[in-house]
Amino acid sequence: MTTAGRGGPGAQAARRAALLLLAPGLLLITVTFLLPAAASLLLSLSDFDLYAVAVPADARVVWLRNYVTLVESPLFWAAFRNTLYFVLVGGPLSVLVSLGAALMLSADGVRLRTLFRTVYFAPVVTTLVAVAVVWKYIYAPQIGLLDTGLRWLGVAPVDWLGSAAWAMPSLIVMNVWKNFGYNMIIFVAGLQAVPTELYDAARVDGAGAWQRFWHVTLPSLAPTFLFVSITTMIGALQLFAEPYVMTQGGPLHATLSLVLYMFDQGFAFWHIGYAAGIAVVLFLLTLAGAAVQLRARRAPAAI
Repeated sequence: MTTAGRGGPGAQAARRAALLLLAPGLLLITVTFLLPAAASLLLSLSDFDLYAVAVPADARVVWLRNYVTLVESPLFWAAFRNTLYFVLVGGPLSVLVSLGAALMLSADGVRLRTLFRTVYFAPVVTTLVAVAVVWKYIYAPQIGLLDTGLRWLGVAPVDWLGSAAWAMPSLIVMNVWKNFGYNMIIFVAGLQAVPTELYDAARVDGAGAWQRFWHVTLPSLAPTFLFVSITTMIGALQLFAEPYVMTQGGPLHATLSLVLYMFDQGFAFWHIGYAAGIAVVLFLLTLAGAAVQLRARRAPAAI
């Protein structure tokens, strides 16, 4: 009993083997996440800038001054609002489009199912910068494909990317088209995992198509929804390439995102400590969003 216990040679060997197997993954996480996160936090407490890059000893500890400057900056709050708008509107829209496409491709009698999946997934593997450039020409005023179609319908053209009211919705539409195929594949896998016996039992009970969707499909997809919603939120919070290529944060800072603002401060103005503070805020925002969704996921089970 002693040798088979938790402190026996067998248990110690198992622990050593587990640590050995975990070591590469832990090392990778430490190098690629923990150390950069700690460095960002330390930088956010300093006035590290272009001069400190040449002479690191010139950097001074300013404690929370960068965060105070953030709170007092109208540009930061504009970027914060724009990012939240993109997350709260673009995120759910992307999930709904992905779910709709997955339901259509999973329906009985759909022909060329593999072809449609490939076509819908193709934008995901296309370079984001290339997609942004193409959509910039689609949105081009007067000569763009979209405005040309509107003129044929008798609708006045719109300056999609030059209007403060339309710029962010235009980026959201492009982003949904670009990324919905990834979540669609995940939803298709989730739908295939739903036991057919549940649908058969629902039909026997007289449930219609909507009732089967509401009472069988959606509850069965709850774990898939959680994964998709969190990953979509994280991706939306990292909004950068679209405004950087298509609008440069304009017009009137209507598409300025937190990541684009961080990029400008860190690499255009070399306010690296200030940019690190923005990165810390973005990390906390991501953490809070994930925590809220995990809490909401557990809430029904606790009732």
